[in-house]
Amino acid sequence: MPEPRTPAWTAVTRDVRVTVRTYYLEDQSEPGRGHYAWAYRVTIANEGRRTVQLLKRTWQITDGQGRTQRVHGEGVVGERPVLDAGESFEYTSGTPLATPSGFMRGTYHMVAVETGESFDVEIPGFSLDSPHQPSAVH
Repeated sequence: MPEPRTPAWTAVTRDVRVTVRTYYLEDQSEPGRGHYAWAYRVTIANEGRRTVQLLKRTWQITDGQGRTQRVHGEGVVGERPVLDAGESFEYTSGTPLATPSGFMRGTYHMVAVETGESFDVEIPGFSLDSPHQPSAVH
């Protein structure tokens, strides 16, 4: 069965490309109880010449009523991936909301392995829109 076509959001910071696709999880959502769930798939691609490592992440998750939650932690899905030039890392995670739509954006806190230089990489802002509300890009 082909995967549903979803928009992709992309940002490039210092030769690191971050692409996000979202998927509404109908089977894990209970709209009558104010519970809506999404998965998001992130691809982090090192398009530069130096080896980089993702150390930490910071997310801002905003629901349809403007309530924002900040999430900060080590790595992603239990890993701190090291990406050589030309390599990429992909993972899937998810988030619940109490509203039928919302918005996420964030930052990956990275380091250049050879020099130890720290830098931040933008995670592009992306919409979380369920079929229970008309689609709108936030």
